[in-house]
Amino acid sequence: MTVNFSRAGLAPLLLVYVGVLTGVTAPLGKLGAEAGISPLVWAAIVSSGVALLLAPWLAWQGRLALPRGAAVRYVIIAGLITFVGANLVLFVALPRLGAGQMGLMFALSPVMTLALASLAGLRRPGVLGLVGVMVGMMGAILVAAARMGEGADLGLWSLFGLVMPLLLAIGNVYRTLDWPDGADPAVLAMWSHAVALAVFFALILGLGVSPEPVLSAAPWVVMAQLEVSAVTFPAFFLLQRVGGPVMLSQLGYVAAATGFLIAVALMGEIFGPLAWVGVGFIVLGIFATILDGRIPGFANRGAAC
Repeated sequence: MTVNFSRAGLAPLLLVYVGVLTGVTAPLGKLGAEAGISPLVWAAIVSSGVALLLAPWLAWQGRLALPRGAAVRYVIIAGLITFVGANLVLFVALPRLGAGQMGLMFALSPVMTLALASLAGLRRPGVLGLVGVMVGMMGAILVAAARMGEGADLGLWSLFGLVMPLLLAIGNVYRTLDWPDGADPAVLAMWSHAVALAVFFALILGLGVSPEPVLSAAPWVVMAQLEVSAVTFPAFFLLQRVGGPVMLSQLGYVAAATGFLIAVALMGEIFGPLAWVGVGFIVLGIFATILDGRIPGFANRGAAC
């Protein structure tokens, strides 16, 4: 009875809470870029915010242990795909495409996850699911075409932006296929972020990027991102426990709506008629995949937006 109550009451609230916080990432990333903070440094800030909270929290609970066996492979691959690859694409594309369009890319992650999971044999979608994939991708193409009309450079950046939801989807499917037996999701997430931080620091040192001057130029933006990252993941893991991976995977939808609305309403970003038609197609694709039964519900496995 307790589980049912949680699913009916707490899980949807957590979904909105975590989804909204995830959606704030793109607008904050754009503000960081406008302050001169490099995409590489900003991606490191996001992972730092998670690690600063999770590491001491897990240590206090006696759950912080070094990954072993299959978990080592998992944290390396998952960290590289999701936290290094996807975040770098997001923050590199943000200054060119804006928070609104990159926010919309989050909505394509669950749709792409459905497509890749079907190819991997993890789930065979119904007719609505297939329609959702095609309509959602058509919407993304229309948005990219609209930006192409504003300039060939913007169109190419739009195509590049599609790499982010693709990497997120690949990460979802990979984490499902290679999830270590009996692993603690919070521990795996912390070490995945630790791997990402190691990569970011190596790149920062190797490329000679100096974060101090730009960080001091926008300290409140940096602190906001650190705090958003820190307060998102405890609720993220609680949602995974009470709502399950099916509901967890819907974060992309809430994040997309949040990022897009903030960009349009508060950051003054403007979209032409064709782009709005594309947004409508993406929304239709989202509803189709939801009605089809949502993104693969991998029982007792980890999935993220």
